[in-house]
Amino acid sequence: MKKFFFNRILFCFTLSNFCLFSIMFADSGQDSLLGSARVVFQTNYGDIEFGFYPTVAPQTVEHIYKLVRLGCYNTNHFFRVDKGFVAQVADVSNGRTAPMNEEQRTEADKTIKGEFSDVKHVRGILSMGRYSDPNSAQSSFSMLLGDAPHLDHEYAIFGKVTKGDETLKKLEELPTRREGIFVMPLERITILSTYYYDTEMETCQQDKSVLKRRLAASAVEIERQRMKCFP
Repeated sequence: MKKFFFNRILFCFTLSNFCLFSIMFADSGQDSLLGSARVVFQTNYGDIEFGFYPTVAPQTVEHIYKLVRLGCYNTNHFFRVDKGFVAQVADVSNGRTAPMNEEQRTEADKTIKGEFSDVKHVRGILSMGRYSDPNSAQSSFSMLLGDAPHLDHEYAIFGKVTKGDETLKKLEELPTRREGIFVMPLERITILSTYYYDTEMETCQQDKSVLKRRLAASAVEIERQRMKCFP
């Protein structure tokens, strides 16, 4: 199995600095970078929903979203769960239990140019895995389980978890084993299925429903006034 990885650097900081960093992130406005597309991974431990940063990493977003739409992450798994650091999704070419068709494999085999940005690696962020070559990212990516500033400008951030932090917390509590630099779950964390939707489309449907009700109410009022004025 291919293993994409982050080189973890040990570091420490005082509680006061940690709190300050957390406050800075809370006010960073990273949520404003989110596009309208949402993806849900349904795992055997619960659902995880995430969104994309299309203006931060457009090529990466396009690639990952296409893999999702093709169903490439179905039957894949999280091969790495390092508490407080990352939960990493395996490369789909080797991590799936289901065979891939030609279209899926063609997209999965693509490598993506590293789109490094000033967005910070904090809990919930999605960041591409890669080899030592900065332009070697394919389909493996990590969901950050803690703040990791040493990864900033080294790995391509392309989105963030929008729902499902409780699922990530469950994954962090699973028993693990260490294999070299990797901390790996003893049991397979399977992505049973995936789906996607657009938040703007949902909003449009809601607006359309409200507009219909308003138009219906207006029609009733117009008819009432007509009957009053022109009996």
